[in-house]
Amino acid sequence: MTTSDARLYRPRASRFWWLHRRSYLLFVLRELSSVFVAWFVVYLLLLVTSVHRGSGSYQRFLEWSGLPWVLVLNIVALAFVLLHAITWFNLAPKAIVVRAAGRQVPPRSVAAAHFTAWALASAVVAWIVLGGL
Repeated sequence: MTTSDARLYRPRASRFWWLHRRSYLLFVLRELSSVFVAWFVVYLLLLVTSVHRGSGSYQRFLEWSGLPWVLVLNIVALAFVLLHAITWFNLAPKAIVVRAAGRQVPPRSVAAAHFTAWALASAVVAWIVLGGL
């Protein structure tokens, strides 16, 4: 085999190569999750637009949102957005090096701080939505 033959060799890879390792699967699912994050943005914009246009438009939006396929899409999107958020917060200690009193804060503490802030923000939003204000 000559050097030029070796350069032409390209091993065949399965289309589902990413299913063979958990880390590859999570990577692909995280990338796919961005589509569902975009869907949530579009959904929120549709909601705000319908509220802005008045009660009739808002009522039609609610009816449309109650369709089975929209409910299923939103449940799947929620699962992907949660995956996206969890993997993002798990990556935070690799991207952020926090120092306190001249020492590096342990990576677990950085991740825990992110998850705690997320839980607190979620609790505040739930309290507001459920009529706390």
